[in-house]
Amino acid sequence: MNKGELAEAVAAVTEFNRAQAGRAVDAVLGVIKDELVRGGKVSLVGFGNFEVRHRQARTGRNPQTGEAVAIAASKAPAFKPAKPLKEAVNN
Repeated sequence: MNKGELAEAVAAVTEFNRAQAGRAVDAVLGVIKDELVRGGKVSLVGFGNFEVRHRQARTGRNPQTGEAVAIAASKAPAFKPAKPLKEAVNN
């Protein structure tokens, strides 16, 4: 499912038209992104948590040459599903 299909699904279960549902989906995703950029966490009870995880600097290897390569520290967005979501997917 892509973002357009998600907007159509939201429109189908709400009284929104497709354009309104698209703006709602964009707004929710924008708010989640903005919070993660600020270093915060978004917790949706029963669904899961969005957070930023910090990766330490490390040394990797170039698979073609075997040469050591320095990998800089970075931040990565992460999602941890809640137990009800995991159970729904597994049943």
